Amino acid sequence: MQDIKVSIYKNKKRLGKEIQESKELFFLLKKSTHKKLTSEEKKKVKEQLLDICKSVPALAVFLLPGGAILLPLLIKLIPDILPSSFREDSIDIDLK
Repeated sequence: MQDIKVSIYKNKKRLGKEIQESKELFFLLKKSTHKKLTSEEKKKVKEQLLDICKSVPALAVFLLPGGAILLPLLIKLIPDILPSSFREDSIDIDLK
């Protein structure tokens, strides 16, 4: 039971990180309408757009009947199906 709580907490933190990165993408896209982006900013935009494209199939699989069981199997077979923030295991966890 504790493992499930830790897993849920990790994924909650990862989702929060992904949302924060998506906000940054929105800001950079808005900025690009009136200023030229630096090469680093362009790289961030590209990475975030790829992450969004990767999120759609993972979400679709998750929403299928039995998707909660199928998604972890797919992740083991195709690890690049998840956005970058979900592939990182270095998220600090403080359960206090």
